[in-house]
Amino acid sequence: MRDDTSHHDHGGAPMGGPAEARTPDAASGARPGDEGAVRSAVRAPEIAHHPTRRTAARRGTADPVKVLLHRHRDLCERAVDPLEIAAGLEAHGLTDRAAARYRHRDVFSLAEELYARVPGAGGAAGARHPAARPEPGTEPRAGWALSALLPGAACLATAGALRATEGVLGGEARCAVTAVGALLVLGCLRLCLRAGPLHAPGGAGGVTLYVCWLLGYAVYGDDLLAQVISGGPDGDWSAAPAPLLGLALALAPAAWCAHLFAAHARRRLAGSHALAEFGAGVRPLLLGVVALFLCATTGLLFLAGLGHPGAADAPVVTAAPVALGGLLFVARLLAVHGFPEPAATGLAAACAVEVAAPFLVLAGRLPGLDLVARPVDVVVAAAGPGGVPALACGVAALALLVHASVALTRASAHAPA
Repeated sequence: MRDDTSHHDHGGAPMGGPAEARTPDAASGARPGDEGAVRSAVRAPEIAHHPTRRTAARRGTADPVKVLLHRHRDLCERAVDPLEIAAGLEAHGLTDRAAARYRHRDVFSLAEELYARVPGAGGAAGARHPAARPEPGTEPRAGWALSALLPGAACLATAGALRATEGVLGGEARCAVTAVGALLVLGCLRLCLRAGPLHAPGGAGGVTLYVCWLLGYAVYGDDLLAQVISGGPDGDWSAAPAPLLGLALALAPAAWCAHLFAAHARRRLAGSHALAEFGAGVRPLLLGVVALFLCATTGLLFLAGLGHPGAADAPVVTAAPVALGGLLFVARLLAVHGFPEPAATGLAAACAVEVAAPFLVLAGRLPGLDLVARPVDVVVAAAGPGGVPALACGVAALALLVHASVALTRASAHAPA
């Protein structure tokens, strides 16, 4: 679509003819570049809903879409379809209400006109045609699917080696086996996060320290807090490797759930005609994917030996690692789709609560400060030492999920890289 294309106005006369005086600019008595002429045309229902007349009403310096095209020309020229332009406009803060200033009902409609106005729309030999981009889910999956299994396999191998050498190797040798296994798991985890659905192109916002603390607390934190409450700490802290094993195995369902969310969200974006429609369709998809991951993680934690379905204390034992798994998954989804800062904030908040819990108990031993330790005592009395990480990670995961239900339902969160 070019600006000098000949169209007809309301009365059917060619542009530039006598009927031109009936255009919104002339009717309002404003100059062609007058902003009031642009706004007055927005209120004309006939022009707003008729593409031919709407184009005829925009001419010269009074064409707001032409100004917008000039401002975002690089975005429009790189886009392979109008959806990418819509996502880019939304990322720059342009909403459906703002699109009304350009005489369009929503951002999608405005993006379609911008796409059509770019010189060479459609591209030579289909270079800019939507078919030139592979559909979501058609990319090779074998690589990232295999890499998602490697951390769990490495963790299983380390646990098997420690169990097989129990009573055979000394303490130092077993520590060496544990250290080698931990390095192997970290290497496999790094490989898993370098590509595939769990890869964050813009980085994860420096959350490595937070994740290491949360995983370390899942292994040693419960015994540490129990010793502090009982008057310690005294002696070594006993390790509980089952949460780490279950969470390492949960990387595979995490990758598949992230892949399902990204692929289905992109398909909904292609079939939507308004941002509100897209958001309403993606929000239940997000909640369903998170619920699916939590169910898979719970099952893997039971398989890892963390409680039994018939045990009375199984729900309390598994609540903390399940909440931690949900927190890590939602935080990674946010980072993958371009929101690493909220993800880092949620992880940091959970770490702060876990760090504060034993210090509050120690501070409560000072004269007159017994009330400081009261919140921790109440939580531990109700759910045991595992109640503190369950509460910290659960509240942080819920807060991130609420934020994700807004951030990940925007078109800009699913724009192709």
